[in-house]
Amino acid sequence: MGCVYSRACIGEICVPRDARIKEPQTVRPNAAELVVFSPTSTNEDDENRDQIHSQLSLNPPGDPELGITRLSRVSAQFLPPDGSRTVKVPSGNFELKYSYLSQRGYYPDALDKANQDSFCIHTPFGTNPDDHFFGVFDGHGEFGAECSQFVKRKLCENLLRNNKFHVDATEACDAAYLTTNTQLHADSLDDSMSGTTAITVLVRGRTIYVANSGDSRAVIAQKRGKEIVAVDLSIDQTPFRVDEMERVKLCGARVLTLDQIEGLKNPDVQCWGTEEGDDGDPPRLWVPNGMYPGTAFTRSIGDSIAETIGVVANPEIVVLELTEDHPFFVLASDGVFEFLSSQTVVDMVAKYKDPRDACAAIVAESYRLWLQYETRTDDITVIVVHISGLSGVNCETAKPATILRPPVPQVLEATGSESPSTFSWSSRNHRARHDLSRARLRAIESSLENGQVWVPPPPSHRKTWEEEAHIERALHDHFLFRKLTDSQCHVLLDCMQRVEVQPGDIVIKQVSYSICT
Repeated sequence: MGCVYSRACIGEICVPRDARIKEPQTVRPNAAELVVFSPTSTNEDDENRDQIHSQLSLNPPGDPELGITRLSRVSAQFLPPDGSRTVKVPSGNFELKYSYLSQRGYYPDALDKANQDSFCIHTPFGTNPDDHFFGVFDGHGEFGAECSQFVKRKLCENLLRNNKFHVDATEACDAAYLTTNTQLHADSLDDSMSGTTAITVLVRGRTIYVANSGDSRAVIAQKRGKEIVAVDLSIDQTPFRVDEMERVKLCGARVLTLDQIEGLKNPDVQCWGTEEGDDGDPPRLWVPNGMYPGTAFTRSIGDSIAETIGVVANPEIVVLELTEDHPFFVLASDGVFEFLSSQTVVDMVAKYKDPRDACAAIVAESYRLWLQYETRTDDITVIVVHISGLSGVNCETAKPATILRPPVPQVLEATGSESPSTFSWSSRNHRARHDLSRARLRAIESSLENGQVWVPPPPSHRKTWEEEAHIERALHDHFLFRKLTDSQCHVLLDCMQRVEVQPGDIVIKQVSYSICT
Protein backbone atom coordinates (compact mmCIF):
# COMPACT_ATOMS: atom_id res chain seq x y z
CA MET A 1 0.00 0.00 0.00
CA GLY A 2 1.24 3.48 -0.81
CA CYS A 3 0.18 6.96 0.14
CA VAL A 4 -3.55 7.09 0.73
CA TYR A 5 -3.89 10.62 -0.57
CA SER A 6 -2.29 10.20 -3.97
CA ARG A 7 -3.99 11.89 -6.89
CA ALA A 8 -2.97 9.02 -9.12
CA CYS A 9 -4.68 6.54 -6.81
CA ILE A 10 -7.87 7.92 -5.28
CA GLY A 11 -8.21 11.63 -5.89
CA GLU A 12 -6.67 15.00 -5.27
CA ILE A 13 -3.77 15.20 -2.87
CA CYS A 14 -4.99 16.52 0.47
CA VAL A 15 -1.85 18.55 1.17
CA PRO A 16 -1.49 22.31 1.34
CA ARG A 17 0.49 23.59 -1.62
CA ASP A 18 3.10 25.10 0.70
CA ALA A 19 3.80 21.63 2.12
CA ARG A 20 5.20 20.41 -1.18
CA ILE A 21 8.95 20.55 -1.24
CA LYS A 22 9.62 20.58 -4.95
CA GLU A 23 7.68 21.39 -8.06
CA PRO A 24 7.19 18.43 -10.40
CA GLN A 25 9.10 18.22 -13.63
CA THR A 26 7.39 19.62 -16.67
CA VAL A 27 8.46 16.77 -18.90
CA ARG A 28 8.84 13.24 -17.61
CA PRO A 29 10.10 10.16 -19.42
CA ASN A 30 7.59 7.56 -20.41
CA ALA A 31 7.83 4.61 -18.05
CA ALA A 32 7.58 2.30 -21.06
CA GLU A 33 10.94 3.65 -22.25
CA LEU A 34 12.70 2.57 -19.07
CA VAL A 35 12.16 -1.18 -19.17
CA VAL A 36 15.19 -3.34 -18.51
CA PHE A 37 14.33 -6.64 -20.12
CA SER A 38 12.97 -7.79 -23.44
CA PRO A 39 11.48 -11.24 -24.05
CA THR A 40 13.58 -11.85 -27.12
CA SER A 41 17.25 -11.78 -27.96
CA THR A 42 18.87 -10.77 -31.22
CA ASN A 43 22.21 -11.64 -32.74
CA GLU A 44 23.36 -8.15 -31.82
CA ASP A 45 22.43 -8.83 -28.20
CA ASP A 46 24.43 -12.05 -28.22
CA GLU A 47 27.40 -10.14 -29.66
CA ASN A 48 27.10 -7.51 -26.94
CA ARG A 49 26.97 -10.21 -24.28
CA ASP A 50 30.14 -11.83 -25.68
CA GLN A 51 31.90 -8.47 -25.69
CA ILE A 52 30.97 -7.82 -22.07
CA HIS A 53 32.08 -11.27 -20.92
CA SER A 54 35.42 -10.72 -22.66
CA GLN A 55 35.75 -7.37 -20.91
CA LEU A 56 35.04 -9.01 -17.56
CA SER A 57 37.89 -11.43 -18.11
CA LEU A 58 40.37 -8.69 -19.10
CA ASN A 59 39.60 -6.06 -16.46
CA PRO A 60 40.43 -6.20 -12.74
CA PRO A 61 37.51 -7.38 -10.57
CA GLY A 62 37.63 -4.21 -8.47
CA ASP A 63 36.88 -1.79 -11.31
CA PRO A 64 33.48 -0.23 -10.42
CA GLU A 65 33.15 1.86 -13.58
CA LEU A 66 33.15 -1.23 -15.77
CA GLY A 67 30.30 -2.56 -13.67
CA ILE A 68 28.44 0.74 -14.09
CA THR A 69 28.91 0.52 -17.85
CA ARG A 70 27.52 -2.99 -17.78
CA LEU A 71 24.40 -1.79 -15.93
CA SER A 72 23.64 0.60 -18.76
CA ARG A 73 24.07 -2.09 -21.42
CA VAL A 74 21.00 -4.05 -20.45
CA SER A 75 20.63 -5.46 -23.94
CA ALA A 76 23.06 -8.17 -22.83
CA GLN A 77 20.56 -9.38 -20.26
CA PHE A 78 17.64 -10.28 -22.50
CA LEU A 79 15.94 -13.47 -21.48
CA PRO A 80 15.60 -16.35 -23.92
CA PRO A 81 12.17 -17.03 -25.46
CA ASP A 82 11.28 -19.66 -22.88
CA GLY A 83 11.06 -16.93 -20.23
CA SER A 84 13.76 -18.10 -17.80
CA ARG A 85 17.51 -17.93 -17.68
CA THR A 86 20.24 -19.92 -15.92
CA VAL A 87 23.49 -18.41 -14.61
CA LYS A 88 26.42 -20.02 -12.83
CA VAL A 89 27.97 -19.09 -9.49
CA PRO A 90 31.57 -20.32 -10.00
CA SER A 91 32.83 -20.20 -6.40
CA GLY A 92 29.95 -22.34 -5.15
CA ASN A 93 29.71 -24.48 -8.27
CA PHE A 94 25.93 -24.07 -8.41
CA GLU A 95 23.38 -22.42 -10.68
CA LEU A 96 20.59 -19.88 -10.39
CA LYS A 97 17.63 -20.21 -12.72
CA TYR A 98 15.30 -17.23 -12.56
CA SER A 99 12.28 -15.62 -14.14
CA TYR A 100 10.04 -12.69 -13.37
CA LEU A 101 6.66 -11.15 -14.08
CA SER A 102 5.21 -7.70 -13.44
CA GLN A 103 1.46 -7.09 -13.85
CA ARG A 104 -0.02 -3.61 -13.99
CA GLY A 105 -2.83 -3.12 -11.49
CA TYR A 106 -6.49 -2.61 -12.36
CA TYR A 107 -7.81 0.75 -11.16
CA PRO A 108 -11.43 1.42 -12.24
CA ASP A 109 -11.02 5.18 -11.79
CA ALA A 110 -7.67 5.32 -13.61
CA LEU A 111 -7.61 2.69 -16.33
CA ASP A 112 -4.48 4.16 -17.90
CA LYS A 113 -2.54 4.33 -14.62
CA ALA A 114 1.06 3.26 -15.13
CA ASN A 115 2.59 0.22 -13.47
CA GLN A 116 4.47 1.79 -10.56
CA ASP A 117 6.37 -1.42 -9.81
CA SER A 118 9.78 -1.96 -11.35
CA PHE A 119 12.52 -4.54 -10.94
CA CYS A 120 16.10 -5.23 -11.91
CA ILE A 121 18.16 -8.39 -12.42
CA HIS A 122 21.92 -8.16 -13.00
CA THR A 123 23.77 -11.44 -13.57
CA PRO A 124 26.58 -11.00 -12.93
CA PHE A 125 26.43 -7.82 -10.89
CA GLY A 126 29.42 -5.64 -11.68
CA THR A 127 32.62 -7.46 -12.60
CA ASN A 128 32.57 -10.43 -10.23
CA PRO A 129 30.94 -13.55 -11.75
CA ASP A 130 30.07 -14.70 -8.20
CA ASP A 131 27.89 -11.61 -7.59
CA HIS A 132 24.26 -11.59 -8.76
CA PHE A 133 21.66 -8.95 -7.92
CA PHE A 134 17.85 -9.01 -7.82
CA GLY A 135 15.57 -6.15 -6.81
CA VAL A 136 11.87 -5.23 -6.68
CA PHE A 137 10.74 -1.63 -6.27
CA ASP A 138 7.12 -0.70 -5.50
CA GLY A 139 6.47 2.95 -6.31
CA HIS A 140 3.63 4.96 -4.77
CA GLY A 141 2.20 8.44 -5.00
CA GLU A 142 1.65 10.68 -7.99
CA PHE A 143 5.17 10.08 -9.33
CA GLY A 144 5.62 6.59 -7.97
CA ALA A 145 6.51 5.04 -11.32
CA GLU A 146 9.26 7.59 -11.89
CA CYS A 147 10.56 7.16 -8.33
CA SER A 148 10.81 3.37 -8.62
CA GLN A 149 12.64 3.67 -11.95
CA PHE A 150 15.01 6.27 -10.53
CA VAL A 151 15.83 4.11 -7.49
CA LYS A 152 16.22 0.99 -9.62
CA ARG A 153 18.99 2.68 -11.59
CA LYS A 154 20.74 4.70 -8.90
CA LEU A 155 20.74 2.05 -6.17
CA CYS A 156 22.71 -0.39 -8.31
CA GLU A 157 25.21 2.28 -9.34
CA ASN A 158 25.70 3.47 -5.76
CA LEU A 159 26.24 -0.07 -4.53
CA LEU A 160 28.90 -0.80 -7.14
CA ARG A 161 30.66 2.52 -6.54
CA ASN A 162 30.82 2.05 -2.78
CA ASN A 163 34.42 1.38 -1.72
CA LYS A 164 33.24 -1.20 0.83
CA PHE A 165 31.24 -3.23 -1.68
CA HIS A 166 33.85 -5.98 -2.14
CA VAL A 167 34.84 -6.23 1.53
CA ASP A 168 31.66 -5.47 3.48
CA ALA A 169 28.47 -5.92 1.49
CA THR A 170 26.29 -5.15 4.50
CA GLU A 171 27.74 -1.70 5.05
CA ALA A 172 27.76 -1.05 1.30
CA CYS A 173 24.07 -1.93 0.97
CA ASP A 174 23.12 0.36 3.82
CA ALA A 175 25.15 3.23 2.37
CA ALA A 176 23.71 2.67 -1.12
CA TYR A 177 20.12 2.93 0.16
CA LEU A 178 20.84 6.15 2.04
CA THR A 179 22.79 7.69 -0.84
CA THR A 180 20.00 6.86 -3.28
CA ASN A 181 17.46 8.45 -0.94
CA THR A 182 19.54 11.64 -0.78
CA GLN A 183 19.87 11.71 -4.57
CA LEU A 184 16.13 11.34 -5.03
CA HIS A 185 15.51 14.25 -2.65
CA ALA A 186 18.00 16.40 -4.61
CA ASP A 187 16.60 15.44 -8.03
CA SER A 188 14.04 17.61 -9.81
CA LEU A 189 11.64 14.67 -9.54
CA ASP A 190 9.00 15.59 -6.94
CA ASP A 191 9.28 13.03 -4.14
CA SER A 192 7.48 15.10 -1.50
CA MET A 193 4.48 12.76 -1.60
CA SER A 194 5.93 10.00 -3.78
CA GLY A 195 8.56 7.33 -3.34
CA THR A 196 9.21 3.62 -3.53
CA THR A 197 9.84 0.62 -1.33
CA ALA A 198 12.85 -1.54 -2.14
CA ILE A 199 13.67 -5.20 -1.52
CA THR A 200 16.99 -6.42 -2.92
CA VAL A 201 18.99 -9.65 -2.79
CA LEU A 202 22.72 -9.77 -3.48
CA VAL A 203 23.98 -13.31 -4.06
CA ARG A 204 27.73 -13.47 -3.39
CA GLY A 205 28.88 -17.05 -3.71
CA ARG A 206 27.01 -19.05 -1.06
CA THR A 207 26.04 -15.95 0.94
CA ILE A 208 22.99 -13.79 0.27
CA TYR A 209 22.44 -10.26 1.55
CA VAL A 210 18.81 -9.16 1.73
CA ALA A 211 18.17 -5.43 2.18
CA ASN A 212 14.63 -4.18 2.76
CA SER A 213 13.09 -0.73 3.07
CA GLY A 214 9.29 -0.92 3.05
CA ASP A 215 6.67 -3.65 2.80
CA SER A 216 7.76 -5.70 -0.19
CA ARG A 217 9.14 -9.08 0.82
CA ALA A 218 11.80 -11.74 0.25
CA VAL A 219 11.16 -15.38 1.18
CA ILE A 220 13.40 -18.43 0.93
CA ALA A 221 12.27 -22.05 0.89
CA GLN A 222 13.90 -24.55 3.26
CA LYS A 223 13.61 -28.32 3.13
CA ARG A 224 12.70 -29.89 6.48
CA GLY A 225 12.31 -33.59 5.95
CA LYS A 226 9.57 -34.04 3.38
CA GLU A 227 8.22 -30.54 3.88
CA ILE A 228 9.27 -27.26 2.28
CA VAL A 229 8.92 -24.39 4.74
CA ALA A 230 8.82 -20.67 3.98
CA VAL A 231 11.42 -18.59 5.83
CA ASP A 232 10.93 -14.84 5.69
CA LEU A 233 14.09 -12.94 4.82
CA SER A 234 12.42 -9.60 5.53
CA ILE A 235 9.78 -8.37 7.94
CA ASP A 236 7.30 -5.86 6.53
CA GLN A 237 8.00 -2.40 7.90
CA THR A 238 4.51 -1.16 8.72
CA PRO A 239 2.73 0.34 11.77
CA PHE A 240 1.51 -3.18 12.58
CA ARG A 241 5.02 -3.75 13.94
CA VAL A 242 5.13 -2.40 17.48
CA ASP A 243 8.80 -1.44 17.22
CA GLU A 244 8.22 0.50 14.00
CA MET A 245 5.06 2.16 15.31
CA GLU A 246 6.83 3.37 18.44
CA ARG A 247 9.78 4.62 16.42
CA VAL A 248 7.68 6.82 14.11
CA LYS A 249 5.60 8.08 17.03
CA LEU A 250 8.79 9.33 18.64
CA CYS A 251 9.41 11.23 15.41
CA GLY A 252 6.05 12.99 15.66
CA ALA A 253 3.81 10.76 13.53
CA ARG A 254 0.17 10.17 14.33
CA VAL A 255 -0.74 6.53 13.70
CA LEU A 256 -4.42 6.24 12.80
CA THR A 257 -6.65 4.34 10.40
CA LEU A 258 -8.81 6.09 7.81
CA ASP A 259 -11.89 5.51 9.95
CA GLN A 260 -10.15 7.25 12.82
CA ILE A 261 -8.85 10.16 10.76
CA GLU A 262 -12.35 10.65 9.31
CA GLY A 263 -13.93 10.66 12.77
CA LEU A 264 -15.78 7.36 12.41
CA LYS A 265 -13.81 5.77 15.24
CA ASN A 266 -12.24 7.08 18.42
CA PRO A 267 -8.74 8.35 17.50
CA ASP A 268 -7.53 7.83 21.08
CA VAL A 269 -8.15 4.07 21.07
CA GLN A 270 -6.11 1.66 18.92
CA CYS A 271 -8.71 -0.02 16.72
CA TRP A 272 -6.49 -2.36 14.69
CA GLY A 273 -5.19 -5.75 15.62
CA THR A 274 -3.06 -7.95 13.41
CA GLU A 275 -2.58 -7.85 9.67
CA GLU A 276 -4.56 -11.06 9.24
CA GLY A 277 -7.59 -9.24 10.67
CA ASP A 278 -7.04 -6.13 8.59
CA ASP A 279 -10.22 -5.28 6.69
CA GLY A 280 -8.50 -2.97 4.24
CA ASP A 281 -8.23 -0.12 6.75
CA PRO A 282 -4.67 -0.45 8.11
CA PRO A 283 -2.96 2.00 10.46
CA ARG A 284 -1.33 4.86 8.59
CA LEU A 285 1.08 7.68 9.34
CA TRP A 286 -0.06 11.33 9.47
CA VAL A 287 1.65 14.61 10.26
CA PRO A 288 0.61 16.12 13.62
CA ASN A 289 -1.78 18.73 12.19
CA GLY A 290 -2.81 17.45 8.79
CA MET A 291 -4.49 14.66 6.84
CA TYR A 292 -1.37 13.60 4.94
CA PRO A 293 0.70 11.70 3.86
CA GLY A 294 -1.24 8.58 4.97
CA THR A 295 1.52 6.04 4.31
CA ALA A 296 0.85 2.45 5.37
CA PHE A 297 4.58 1.69 5.63
CA THR A 298 7.26 3.08 7.94
CA ARG A 299 10.30 2.94 5.65
CA SER A 300 10.80 3.85 2.01
CA ILE A 301 13.08 5.71 -0.38
CA GLY A 302 11.79 9.18 -1.23
CA ASP A 303 8.67 10.48 0.56
CA SER A 304 10.41 13.61 1.81
CA ILE A 305 7.34 14.86 3.70
CA ALA A 306 6.82 11.48 5.39
CA GLU A 307 10.51 11.50 6.28
CA THR A 308 9.82 14.38 8.67
CA ILE A 309 7.67 12.02 10.77
CA GLY A 310 10.01 9.03 10.79
CA VAL A 311 9.62 7.28 7.42
CA VAL A 312 13.29 6.52 6.78
CA ALA A 313 15.24 4.82 4.01
CA ASN A 314 17.53 2.83 6.34
CA PRO A 315 17.24 -0.82 5.27
CA GLU A 316 17.03 -3.85 7.52
CA ILE A 317 19.65 -6.29 6.26
CA VAL A 318 19.59 -10.07 6.58
CA VAL A 319 22.64 -12.23 5.88
CA LEU A 320 22.10 -15.93 5.17
CA GLU A 321 24.36 -18.76 4.07
CA LEU A 322 22.81 -20.86 1.30
CA THR A 323 22.76 -24.64 1.71
CA GLU A 324 21.52 -27.59 -0.30
CA ASP A 325 18.32 -27.37 1.77
CA HIS A 326 17.40 -24.08 0.07
CA PRO A 327 15.79 -24.89 -3.29
CA PHE A 328 14.64 -21.36 -4.23
CA PHE A 329 13.87 -17.84 -3.06
CA VAL A 330 11.25 -15.27 -4.05
CA LEU A 331 11.12 -11.47 -4.15
CA ALA A 332 7.75 -9.79 -4.60
CA SER A 333 5.92 -6.52 -4.08
CA ASP A 334 3.12 -6.30 -1.53
CA GLY A 335 0.66 -6.83 -4.37
CA VAL A 336 1.48 -10.53 -3.94
CA PHE A 337 1.52 -10.72 -0.16
CA GLU A 338 -1.67 -8.77 0.50
CA PHE A 339 -3.69 -11.98 0.14
CA LEU A 340 -1.05 -14.72 -0.13
CA SER A 341 1.05 -15.79 2.84
CA SER A 342 4.75 -16.52 2.50
CA GLN A 343 4.05 -20.23 2.94
CA THR A 344 1.37 -20.19 0.23
CA VAL A 345 3.79 -18.55 -2.20
CA VAL A 346 6.47 -21.13 -1.43
CA ASP A 347 3.95 -23.96 -1.87
CA MET A 348 2.99 -22.57 -5.28
CA VAL A 349 6.59 -22.24 -6.47
CA ALA A 350 7.37 -25.78 -5.31
CA LYS A 351 4.78 -27.13 -7.76
CA TYR A 352 6.66 -25.89 -10.83
CA LYS A 353 10.00 -26.89 -12.30
CA ASP A 354 10.27 -23.71 -14.34
CA PRO A 355 10.30 -20.39 -12.42
CA ARG A 356 8.46 -18.79 -15.32
CA ASP A 357 5.42 -20.96 -14.65
CA ALA A 358 5.64 -20.24 -10.93
CA CYS A 359 5.68 -16.48 -11.59
CA ALA A 360 2.62 -16.77 -13.82
CA ALA A 361 0.71 -18.81 -11.22
CA ILE A 362 1.52 -16.40 -8.37
CA VAL A 363 0.52 -13.31 -10.31
CA ALA A 364 -2.69 -14.91 -11.57
CA GLU A 365 -3.75 -16.02 -8.08
CA SER A 366 -2.85 -12.65 -6.55
CA TYR A 367 -4.87 -10.84 -9.21
CA ARG A 368 -7.85 -13.13 -8.66
CA LEU A 369 -7.84 -12.59 -4.90
CA TRP A 370 -7.57 -8.83 -5.25
CA LEU A 371 -10.70 -8.78 -7.40
CA GLN A 372 -12.47 -11.15 -5.01
CA TYR A 373 -11.93 -8.97 -1.95
CA GLU A 374 -11.41 -5.50 -3.44
CA THR A 375 -12.75 -3.26 -6.18
CA ARG A 376 -9.27 -2.91 -7.71
CA THR A 377 -5.91 -4.65 -7.80
CA ASP A 378 -2.46 -3.44 -6.85
CA ASP A 379 0.49 -3.67 -9.21
CA ILE A 380 1.96 -7.15 -8.83
CA THR A 381 5.63 -8.03 -9.36
CA VAL A 382 7.47 -11.25 -8.55
CA ILE A 383 10.94 -12.71 -9.16
CA VAL A 384 11.51 -16.44 -8.60
CA VAL A 385 15.08 -17.80 -8.37
CA HIS A 386 15.74 -21.55 -8.31
CA ILE A 387 19.00 -22.79 -6.72
CA SER A 388 20.45 -26.03 -8.06
CA GLY A 389 23.71 -27.94 -7.73
CA LEU A 390 24.60 -26.55 -4.32
CA SER A 391 26.11 -29.33 -2.21
CA GLY A 392 28.54 -29.97 0.61
CA VAL A 393 26.70 -28.01 3.30
CA ASN A 394 23.27 -28.53 4.77
CA CYS A 395 21.39 -27.28 7.79
CA GLU A 396 21.81 -30.54 9.70
CA THR A 397 25.59 -30.80 9.43
CA ALA A 398 26.67 -27.17 9.29
CA LYS A 399 28.40 -25.61 12.26
CA PRO A 400 26.65 -22.67 13.94
CA ALA A 401 29.55 -20.43 13.01
CA THR A 402 29.10 -21.06 9.31
CA ILE A 403 25.34 -21.31 8.90
CA LEU A 404 22.56 -19.01 10.02
CA ARG A 405 19.66 -21.26 10.89
CA PRO A 406 16.18 -20.19 9.73
CA PRO A 407 13.69 -19.15 10.90
CA VAL A 408 16.03 -16.98 12.97
CA PRO A 409 18.54 -15.61 10.44
CA GLN A 410 21.08 -12.99 11.37
CA VAL A 411 19.66 -9.51 10.92
CA LEU A 412 21.91 -6.50 10.61
CA GLU A 413 20.84 -2.89 10.64
CA ALA A 414 23.30 -0.08 10.01
CA THR A 415 22.48 3.54 10.75
CA GLY A 416 24.60 6.32 9.32
CA SER A 417 28.30 5.59 9.59
CA GLU A 418 27.98 3.46 12.70
CA SER A 419 28.85 -0.21 12.66
CA PRO A 420 25.96 -2.58 11.94
CA SER A 421 24.25 -3.91 15.04
CA THR A 422 22.37 -7.18 15.35
CA PHE A 423 18.81 -7.01 16.64
CA SER A 424 16.23 -9.64 17.51
CA TRP A 425 14.33 -11.38 14.73
CA SER A 426 11.32 -11.67 17.01
CA SER A 427 8.43 -11.83 14.57
CA ARG A 428 7.42 -13.29 11.24
CA ASN A 429 5.24 -11.90 8.51
CA HIS A 430 1.62 -12.89 8.99
CA ARG A 431 -0.09 -10.68 6.46
CA ALA A 432 -2.42 -12.59 4.23
CA ARG A 433 -5.76 -10.84 4.35
CA HIS A 434 -8.82 -13.01 3.74
CA ASP A 435 -11.73 -10.66 4.39
CA LEU A 436 -13.65 -7.88 2.70
CA SER A 437 -12.23 -4.39 2.41
CA ARG A 438 -13.95 -1.31 3.80
CA ALA A 439 -14.91 -0.28 0.27
CA ARG A 440 -16.59 -3.60 -0.42
CA LEU A 441 -18.29 -3.69 2.98
CA ARG A 442 -19.69 -0.21 2.51
CA ALA A 443 -20.94 -1.16 -0.94
CA ILE A 444 -22.88 -4.07 0.54
CA GLU A 445 -24.10 -2.11 3.57
CA SER A 446 -25.39 0.74 1.42
CA SER A 447 -27.35 -1.71 -0.71
CA LEU A 448 -29.76 -2.62 2.08
CA GLU A 449 -33.31 -2.70 0.83
CA ASN A 450 -36.41 -3.60 2.87
CA GLY A 451 -34.24 -4.85 5.69
CA GLN A 452 -32.61 -7.50 3.50
CA VAL A 453 -28.98 -7.58 2.45
CA TRP A 454 -28.71 -7.59 -1.31
CA VAL A 455 -26.99 -10.71 -2.64
CA PRO A 456 -24.47 -10.21 -5.48
CA PRO A 457 -25.52 -11.63 -8.86
CA PRO A 458 -24.22 -14.94 -10.12
CA PRO A 459 -20.99 -15.03 -12.15
CA SER A 460 -22.96 -14.96 -15.39
CA HIS A 461 -23.89 -11.35 -14.64
CA ARG A 462 -20.39 -10.25 -13.73
CA LYS A 463 -18.81 -7.66 -16.01
CA THR A 464 -15.41 -7.50 -17.54
CA TRP A 465 -13.31 -4.54 -16.52
CA GLU A 466 -13.88 -3.01 -19.98
CA GLU A 467 -17.66 -3.24 -19.46
CA GLU A 468 -17.42 -1.76 -15.97
CA ALA A 469 -15.31 1.12 -17.24
CA HIS A 470 -17.83 1.81 -20.03
CA ILE A 471 -20.74 1.80 -17.57
CA GLU A 472 -18.89 4.02 -15.11
CA ARG A 473 -18.19 6.58 -17.83
CA ALA A 474 -21.87 6.58 -18.79
CA LEU A 475 -22.90 7.10 -15.17
CA HIS A 476 -20.38 9.85 -14.65
CA ASP A 477 -21.60 11.77 -17.70
CA HIS A 478 -25.28 11.64 -16.70
CA PHE A 479 -26.64 14.28 -14.31
CA LEU A 480 -28.88 11.76 -12.53
CA PHE A 481 -25.89 9.73 -11.31
CA ARG A 482 -23.17 12.32 -10.72
CA LYS A 483 -23.68 12.43 -6.96
CA LEU A 484 -23.53 8.68 -6.41
CA THR A 485 -20.91 7.57 -3.92
CA ASP A 486 -18.32 4.97 -4.87
CA SER A 487 -20.20 2.39 -2.82
CA GLN A 488 -23.47 3.14 -4.61
CA CYS A 489 -21.74 2.91 -7.98
CA HIS A 490 -20.33 -0.52 -7.11
CA VAL A 491 -23.78 -1.77 -6.09
CA LEU A 492 -25.31 -0.38 -9.29
CA LEU A 493 -22.63 -2.08 -11.38
CA ASP A 494 -23.25 -5.44 -9.71
CA CYS A 495 -27.02 -5.14 -10.12
CA MET A 496 -27.00 -4.42 -13.83
CA GLN A 497 -27.55 -7.29 -16.22
CA ARG A 498 -26.82 -7.49 -19.91
CA VAL A 499 -30.05 -7.50 -21.93
CA GLU A 500 -30.11 -8.26 -25.65
CA VAL A 501 -32.53 -6.04 -27.60
CA GLN A 502 -33.61 -5.76 -31.20
CA PRO A 503 -34.09 -2.58 -33.21
CA GLY A 504 -37.46 -1.07 -32.29
CA ASP A 505 -37.67 -2.69 -28.84
CA ILE A 506 -38.80 -0.37 -26.05
CA VAL A 507 -36.15 -0.37 -23.33
CA ILE A 508 -37.36 2.53 -21.17
CA LYS A 509 -40.79 4.14 -21.38
CA GLN A 510 -41.41 7.51 -19.81
CA VAL A 511 -44.90 8.02 -18.33
CA SER A 512 -46.42 11.46 -17.79
CA TYR A 513 -47.73 12.31 -14.33
CA SER A 514 -49.71 15.30 -13.12
CA ILE A 515 -48.18 16.68 -9.96
CA CYS A 516 -50.45 18.78 -7.74
CA THR A 517 -48.92 21.06 -5.15
